[in-house]
Amino acid sequence: MSYAKAQGVRWTTADIELLPENEGTRYEVVNGDLFMTRAPHWKHQRTCFNVCQELESWSRSSGLGQATITAGVLFGESDDVIPDVVWASNERLDLLLDDAGHLTGAPELVVEVLSAGNENVRRDREAKLKLYSSRGVEEYWIADWRLKKIEVYRRENARLVLVATLINDDELTSPLLPSFSCIVSKFFV
Repeated sequence: MSYAKAQGVRWTTADIELLPENEGTRYEVVNGDLFMTRAPHWKHQRTCFNVCQELESWSRSSGLGQATITAGVLFGESDDVIPDVVWASNERLDLLLDDAGHLTGAPELVVEVLSAGNENVRRDREAKLKLYSSRGVEEYWIADWRLKKIEVYRRENARLVLVATLINDDELTSPLLPSFSCIVSKFFV
């Protein structure tokens, strides 16, 4: 749920630090708009775990990078987000990881799993797509556990564009991840 539009306020990372810490509540700022979300559905979390597990398994065997769940990504004072899953190469991690354990720039791959509600869907499909595109994310996956599909956006001509919508037994591969391959249905078990 976005609170900034209703209140006419431009939120920053410093503002988030002043908000109360509530178990299961997550605050994000995208283009100065504050988004607050509650703990997601079990299947949402399982999808995050499964995607991260596949990426991390590949990462360990390839030695090319690392994947994690809910990493803080601080693009700037008015863009402070917590993607569901990120993958970053070892080179980017060395450059972007700050002392507080947050990324201070774009990882190569970001994955968002859709949560229920029009506001949540719009945040991931519009606000975050625009943010990730403008900040240099190379690839963005939007996972929908209800429909069991993955939308794959890749950087073309300096912006992220939809290149594939994959379901069931479709195989997900990526030019970012040499030899990575996963059947889409494995994300939704």
